Amino acid sequence: MIRSIKPNKCKHCKMRMPEDKARHVLHEECVDPWLVAERARKERKEAAKWRAAARVERMLDKVKREKQKTIPDLIDEAQTAFNLFIRLRDAEKPCICCNKPLGSGTVGGRFDCGHYRSRGGAPHLRFNEDNAHGQRKYCNRHGAGRAVDYRIGLIARIGLDRVEALEFNNEVHKWTREELIAIKAEYMAKAKELKARQS
Repeated sequence: MIRSIKPNKCKHCKMRMPEDKARHVLHEECVDPWLVAERARKERKEAAKWRAAARVERMLDKVKREKQKTIPDLIDEAQTAFNLFIRLRDAEKPCICCNKPLGSGTVGGRFDCGHYRSRGGAPHLRFNEDNAHGQRKYCNRHGAGRAVDYRIGLIARIGLDRVEALEFNNEVHKWTREELIAIKAEYMAKAKELKARQS
């Protein structure tokens, strides 16, 4: 018994081939459009390979740049994330030292993240949430931090015991790369959560 050959479908238009050309894969009129489409497909595939290679190269460059960052670079990045979190946390509170409204506007535009014990005088407390609060730029920058008023506001906000704990904390701390990367990640996540909650 002779079996008839089931005609192929045309690769381009997907229509069945005529019985007399059952083994063929393209209609004659579909050859040129198929070649054009095939060339375009190969070009897209090649472009996708280039994009993937470029993406891998960018990732490797990013990793390399991260490894080249110094401790001061990492401290600055962690401090930026921490300060953003403090400004978001205290956006609705009054200034810690003068009790006036912090002001409206973009975050960081009208007020600072002021430290009770300065980052220079007590660098080990630079990422301590009790030591940092929303403070009007005028008070922080032009009023030399207004330490006495800051202390009064701080006692009202967190209590005398916690203020004294800050004042008597004189430990020496050397920041490591891992610590700073973790601090940055933690405060970026906290800031993102606060932004989502405030929206």
